[in-house]
Amino acid sequence: MLKNNKDIKSLIYIVITTSLFLFLWTQGKAMNNGLFTVLYIWFLFMSISVAVMAHNHNHLPMWKSKIMNILTDNWLTVFYGFPVFAWIPTHNANHHKFVNKEPDYTRTWRFTERNNLFTVLTYPSVSGFFQQSVVMNHFKETFSRNKYKFFLYGLQFVVLISWIAGAFIIGGWEKALIYVVLPQQLSLFSVLLFNYVQHVHADEETKYNSSRNFTGILNFLLFNNGLHTIHHIHPTIHWSETPQEHAKIEHLIDDSLIESSFWYFLYKSYILGIFMPKYKTKSMRVARLSSAAQQQ
Repeated sequence: MLKNNKDIKSLIYIVITTSLFLFLWTQGKAMNNGLFTVLYIWFLFMSISVAVMAHNHNHLPMWKSKIMNILTDNWLTVFYGFPVFAWIPTHNANHHKFVNKEPDYTRTWRFTERNNLFTVLTYPSVSGFFQQSVVMNHFKETFSRNKYKFFLYGLQFVVLISWIAGAFIIGGWEKALIYVVLPQQLSLFSVLLFNYVQHVHADEETKYNSSRNFTGILNFLLFNNGLHTIHHIHPTIHWSETPQEHAKIEHLIDDSLIESSFWYFLYKSYILGIFMPKYKTKSMRVARLSSAAQQQ
């Protein structure tokens, strides 16, 4: 029933995430602190992976079966923390069309061209704020265009609200915050942070230099999400095919936009860069605009 058998990995992630949640929810207080910490950190990582799976499933639904895709949409909604149809107006129809240009709701330079610890930490909240009205307008407009889709989108809202409300009613506020709300917020925060570091200080006007790429171990853990340039060129190819496709264009990408380690990039750009400016990223966008101004 899967469109691509490589999505068995996605199913394994779904099973692990669900199992960790159920185990922590039922046994959290009974565990010793060491085991709880390890399992909870693992669960938080799986929550981040949910955001990546939501992205992948949005571009290329996993199942041949419409029912299975709907069920997956709602499972992702529950652990992602927001109805996954929101990817359609903000990501598919906007970000992939404009890729960090002026009309892009998720553009990284909305208020400043700077890239520092403050901008990277505040970007998810800023970007999320400007996407809210777009999502709700899309939801309302769908009512007049396609009642069936409107029903499916509404179902995601109902399922999400019921899940969160049920957690607070059944488990109490503390349990609901720890096992439901905080992991959801981390999932939402992480995917926006990924978007920021993948596009900040790249050149949005070029085909091959509009995105930053990460080639390290996180690609194995997070479905090759670090290979971003090829994703913008071919957004509907399956995540398992991106390494081969990336290899075909890697020589066309500026070396400054290829990083071996996501974590080291964060450390050098936002920690070392505070004390040693040489580790800060250089804006290709600003350089292009400056060059154009000088030529006029």
